[in-house]
Formats: sequence, C-alpha cells, structure tokens
Amino acid sequence: MDRWKNKVAIVTGASSGIGAAIAKLLVQDGLRVVGLARRVEKIKDLALELESQNCPGKLIPLKGDVTKEEDIMTCFDWVNRNFGGVDVLINNAGVTVKAPLSEAASEDWRRILDVNVIALSSCTREALKSMKNRGVDDGHIIHINSIAGHRLSILQGNEMYSASKHAVTILAEGLRRELASRKSQIKVTSISPGLVQTEIFEAGGWDDFSKMSPHLQAKDIADAIKYVLSTPANVQVTELIIQPVGGL
Repeated sequence: MDRWKNKVAIVTGASSGIGAAIAKLLVQDGLRVVGLARRVEKIKDLALELESQNCPGKLIPLKGDVTKEEDIMTCFDWVNRNFGGVDVLINNAGVTVKAPLSEAASEDWRRILDVNVIALSSCTREALKSMKNRGVDDGHIIHINSIAGHRLSILQGNEMYSASKHAVTILAEGLRRELASRKSQIKVTSISPGLVQTEIFEAGGWDDFSKMSPHLQAKDIADAIKYVLSTPANVQVTELIIQPVGGL
C-alpha cells in the first residue's frame, strides 16, 4: 500500500457499515480519504477517532446525497480544488427495500436505481474526469457490487436490487474495456460480497434473515479493498466474489 500514501480516495456511503470500514482502513494505511454521505456526523465521529489514534492518513467528512447531481459535483469540485483531484474512487453507497415486482411503488424502484446505478455512474464519470485533467493514468475505480449482481437474490421482493447490481457488473466490465481500448492503466474492480451484517438489511426489512444466516463483517470487505489496491501495476482484479462460509 506504500504507493497510495498521501493519495486521495473518495468513499461514498462512508457513514456506516462497509463504507466506514473501508474509510478507516485506508486512513490507517496513509491515504487522505474523503467520506461522502448524508449522515456526515457519523463520519465526523470516525474522523475524530482516527485522529486520536495518530493514523498516518486523514478522513475528511463531506455531506452529500449521491442521488443529487449537484451534491456529487460539489464533492468532486471540492476535492479537485483542495487536493488536486482523486486517485481512488470507491462506489460503496447502496440501498435496497422490499419492492415486490407485482405491487411495489415506482418511487421505491426509482430510488434503488438512482443510488445503485445512476449515482455510481455519475461518481465514476467525475472521478475519471479528475484523473484525466491531472494526467493520472494509474488510478483505481472500485464498485461495491453484490452476489445479487451475478444471480437472482434469494430474498423475495429484492428483485429490483438484484437487477441494479447486475447493471453494476456490466458497468464495471464495460468501463474496463473502454479504458483498455484507450490504453489506459486505470484499474476497474467490482467486489461482490455475499451477505454482510450491515444496516442495509435492517433498513430494507430483512434484518431477521441477516441475523439467522452466515454473514461477513464489514471489515472483510475493507480487507478485500486493501488486497486489490495492493496488486502490482500489471495486475488487475476485475471481479472478486466473497462469500461467508456456509452462506447460501
């Protein structure tokens, strides 16, 4: 991870769960991490905790809603002005709700797609612009995908979430090919966890299921991020699927 020391990473959805675990680990490894989320107070608390530990990196909290284009633009403009730009983007923000295909409200489907697909794409576009403007050709784009992006979710009412994550799988591979056609050295990785014990399942209405089933911890996914960032310049992990032992 030495090559990333003092580099700038943006982590969306950094207020809790996987995003908070990623931000913490990257700061401990010496990166300057901009954590973007609506619940910015939680990121501020984590930033103070890391500062008290004398970590080599720094966590900078920014408040923003990734479903609002203006918030995304404001975040990247701030990073470009204050740090010169971004080197690593981790698209972690995600949402799901119980939304049966036969009866769900359109606004529930729209929110899933807005967060999981459109916001991810918008952040990716702005990160690539930032890298291009600075002549950075060794950056890294990482999407936090899901096992549901490779098969239908076993949770009934989670079909639109699964569809959104299938889209992420295609978007990651499509971007990798686009960059390869331009002879770019920017890496693209999709990380697809199985069940992870985070707030997303409680918010989505599947808390009982997640507690009864084998699950991963948020730090497991953060460790996977560190692994893909640590690969040599000539190695690109395009897809990483992580399952809990005994998981469905």
